[in-house]
Amino acid sequence: MYVLPRQIQLMALYPLPSAIILNKIIVSSTSSLHFTYSFFPKPLTPSLFSTTTAAAATSSSTLFQPHSYGPSLYKGHKVHQNTDNFDEDNFTRVFDITALRVPSEHCFSLESKLRGHLLNWPRIRNIARVPGDDIDDELKEFIGNNNDTETLTALERRIYGKAEGDGEKMCSVLYRDKLARTFNSTGYVKFQNLAKLSRPKKSKKKREEKEESGRQRKGLGRNEMALVEVVEEEGSGDEDLSGLLGDDFIRRRKWSGSTRLLLLDERYANKRIEELPEAIKAVLKEHNEESTRLSFEIVRCKLTLFYNYWQMNEVLEVLLPQGMIVPSAFETVGHIAHLNLRDEHLPYKKLIAKVVLDKNKPKIQTVANKIDAIHNDYRTMQLEVLAGNHSLVTTVVENGLYFDVDLATVYWNSRLATERQRLLSCFTHDDVVCDVFAGIGPIAISAAKKVKYVYANDLNPSAVEYLERNCVRNKLERKIEIFNMDGRRFIDSIFASEKTRAITQVVMNLPNDAAEFLDSFRGIFGKRNKGTRFTLPRIHVYGFSKAQDPEFDFHEQIRIALSEVAFEVEMRKVRLVAPGKWMLCASFVLPETVAFSK
Repeated sequence: MYVLPRQIQLMALYPLPSAIILNKIIVSSTSSLHFTYSFFPKPLTPSLFSTTTAAAATSSSTLFQPHSYGPSLYKGHKVHQNTDNFDEDNFTRVFDITALRVPSEHCFSLESKLRGHLLNWPRIRNIARVPGDDIDDELKEFIGNNNDTETLTALERRIYGKAEGDGEKMCSVLYRDKLARTFNSTGYVKFQNLAKLSRPKKSKKKREEKEESGRQRKGLGRNEMALVEVVEEEGSGDEDLSGLLGDDFIRRRKWSGSTRLLLLDERYANKRIEELPEAIKAVLKEHNEESTRLSFEIVRCKLTLFYNYWQMNEVLEVLLPQGMIVPSAFETVGHIAHLNLRDEHLPYKKLIAKVVLDKNKPKIQTVANKIDAIHNDYRTMQLEVLAGNHSLVTTVVENGLYFDVDLATVYWNSRLATERQRLLSCFTHDDVVCDVFAGIGPIAISAAKKVKYVYANDLNPSAVEYLERNCVRNKLERKIEIFNMDGRRFIDSIFASEKTRAITQVVMNLPNDAAEFLDSFRGIFGKRNKGTRFTLPRIHVYGFSKAQDPEFDFHEQIRIALSEVAFEVEMRKVRLVAPGKWMLCASFVLPETVAFSK
């Protein structure tokens, strides 16, 4: 039986740390196992707010660190070094890569064959266009397989108004006039809009500004994330390719059509063709033998990733001090991003808000932070606007309905959308719903779309105003009756009135205090005539619990409020609102002994 060497046994008992990488394992003919490994220390994470040591580490133009595969703000070349203020240019990174320049008609077949050797970075296509190299499909007939230089020269004059060696380009007016005079049925490709050639370009001023700033690049728009530029070409001559293609390789003319750049994996950067894997060489040789022209060449490129490329957590990781938790989640209410920043984040709240706004446009237009817990009776949050539009009035779409919300005066929680949908699924077309704490109507209005009738109430006058507005906006005002009363008074009044329809469902969504209002149901039918037919409603009450057994604790709160023990309660955990604090929903049919108690 083969026994592992002592070194391997020790490695199994005491695993190597993450900083150790096993480079090579060699099995000899004598069944002995040899291995070598190297140590790579974990890199320090630089920050704009770090100490002098970290700042000195990032002072060089190239951040050389053994970072994980893929793009990173800690890799590549920094274009700008100013870190005093927040500047989007500080997040521009330039990476040196190698690409294969191939004819456009062959790029997709080559891409499938070279898939494992191409650049596989997120949000980056491994096929790039060569600026100024595209030719329209209608012009390809002039190229054909003819190697005549005069044909290409004539074609360039027809497309661009000049060819190589012609001197200055003819002005647009004369060029248009020449095209119009020489046009005939057997002539060049049809120009359907000749008049456009003589019109001045509208973007001339913007183009001049880009030239002054040194950032004039074709295809670079406002939302551009990445840019590929050819900086140096290699391997275009016969001498460089003879070793790969063989001695029978004949001299071929360079490109005479549209080409594309196949971006190779980052590990092949700055490598010559003879240093590439054999799999790439075999594929290229096969394609080159089938073509009468030069079918590929190795080019060196610069891949520039701009601020728009980096995601929110990647930018915040660089901005915030090392070791600080990066805030990555927020609640969305319409166009408003609602943050709950920790105390350690408050000194950087403006920076965090700007990044959140930049990375979530145009959906997010306002970023606000909750500065205090909810203490008032109206359940309104104290919010501080940190970035964007300072208005807290927005529109939320939920369950196909539109709700106008003013977060400064009313309460809204988008995280309860799933729970509201679950509650609505419990209602039928014959139900009459009573929403004791309706707010602006997310449950009441959604229920009115399904049930027979809804009674909605809220103590907050602003919430009632928006509730009425949302009813009209969704064309459901005829199925909802709205009240502005205290919860206990509303329960007493709605069940005591003889005009009220038979209520079958009661919703009490006020988790902080809803259980305390349950005593209002004691004796609600006691004052009615005994011969009258009654329908015992099903009550859905929400509450919080920090107990070790939250279901049992909330169940006890309900029993104490109703002064009743023997009735069945369906308990459900809704969500964990804080560490150790659960939001729960209890559903039960109002006990007859409670409804008729004196």
